[in-house]
Amino acid sequence: MKDTAAPLHRGLTARHIRFIALGSAIGTGLFYGSAEAIEKAGPSVLLAYLIGGAVIYLVLRALGEMAVSNPVSGSFGEYASKHLGPFAGFATGWTYTFEMIVVCLADVTAFGVYMGFWFPDVPRWIWVLAVVFFIGALNLLSVKVFGEVEFWFTLVKITAIVAMIVGGIAVLIFGFGIHDTSAGVSNLWADGGFFATGFGGFLACFAIVMFAFGGTEIIGITAGEAEDPERTIPKAINTVPVRIILFYVLTLAVIMAINPWQSVDAQGSPFVEIFSGLGLGPAATVLNIVVITAALSAINSDVFGAGRMMYGMAQRGQAPAVMRRVSRAGVPWMTVVIMVVTLLVGVLLNYLIPERVFLVIASIATFATVFVWLMILLSQYRARKAMTADEVKALKFPVPLWPYGQLAAIGFLVFVIALLAFDVDTRVAFVVGAGWLTLLALAYLRWVRPRTETLVTHE
Repeated sequence: MKDTAAPLHRGLTARHIRFIALGSAIGTGLFYGSAEAIEKAGPSVLLAYLIGGAVIYLVLRALGEMAVSNPVSGSFGEYASKHLGPFAGFATGWTYTFEMIVVCLADVTAFGVYMGFWFPDVPRWIWVLAVVFFIGALNLLSVKVFGEVEFWFTLVKITAIVAMIVGGIAVLIFGFGIHDTSAGVSNLWADGGFFATGFGGFLACFAIVMFAFGGTEIIGITAGEAEDPERTIPKAINTVPVRIILFYVLTLAVIMAINPWQSVDAQGSPFVEIFSGLGLGPAATVLNIVVITAALSAINSDVFGAGRMMYGMAQRGQAPAVMRRVSRAGVPWMTVVIMVVTLLVGVLLNYLIPERVFLVIASIATFATVFVWLMILLSQYRARKAMTADEVKALKFPVPLWPYGQLAAIGFLVFVIALLAFDVDTRVAFVVGAGWLTLLALAYLRWVRPRTETLVTHE
């Protein structure tokens, strides 16, 4: 199989990859989407994030096993083509691109919401338009610039979250006149219990919870431009459990311990709202800067990931040849242009339906995300089954809990897709997802398969 990453520059260092991996898990899903998840599940959302985190760790380990052995820019699209067949690779690559576009729409929407904290009278779509062009220009620079920008964006997010956790714990212990210390952390179970909205509410939150982890698979795509993928990819993936516990579970536990979960408003960032409600105006302003940074970081990663996937597919003949064009800086510039044009849809959506746009987009993104993760797990499962004992022994980064962990993760992801179909709020995601896969099948039969058969005949 030819190296689809050859024309790209390997400019991402271990520091870049580690922070891109961290940044991909700390984005709009935590700072904005967590409010939706809390509203659906109450305190039990903490258990949902732990379960979701365990599953995505297994997905990333499966991806890591393949990425370390074969570090290419097309990543899991390439692996699906190799181990599951050309159509699986075609569907995986384009669904990941679709996922990144939809996630990016959610991220630019969140950016508009955050800016409304300071400029409530400015229409949201204006901010969305501005950020789309800004990030587009940033992604036309070299991959090393992208890595540096992500490093600093992520550093801001991590510093702020750690400070918020420490500050929140201090409020819980000392009160400072804004919290009854005798109550401790009883808000986590006092009003309606831990499963305050029932088991149905707990299950319903998984659409938002799994959306929060969407994008973490970008670790596999960075392998194509990593300086030392055998060392950097495992290090990045193995930090996932720690950051999920620290950045999601502990952060949301502190938020809901300080204020009852019912007081978290799904229309804004719970981080900013908590500190505004406590009368800490400057802290709320600083946190708004942080959540804006988080949104910029997420949009930046989304554009990068989708662009590299489209480039890899174009290399395999599964996307238009124009997407193979690379600038002198080693950037597939045409894919960046395509992403910017596509994201202008986000401007239109925020103009037409600003109130409902986030939940609809997040649900659709969850379907695409879960489908891509399923393809990663199935590709690795098929690849491992075909290996000899010696080949398995030679693996540099083998998956843990083989094969039961992979089978359990596959079963859970199928369950999440079923949940999307049964929940009234997220059913649109199942309909759109099924329609999307049908369109991909028709496109493959009409354009891609005939071209592939022609190439095979000529060879």
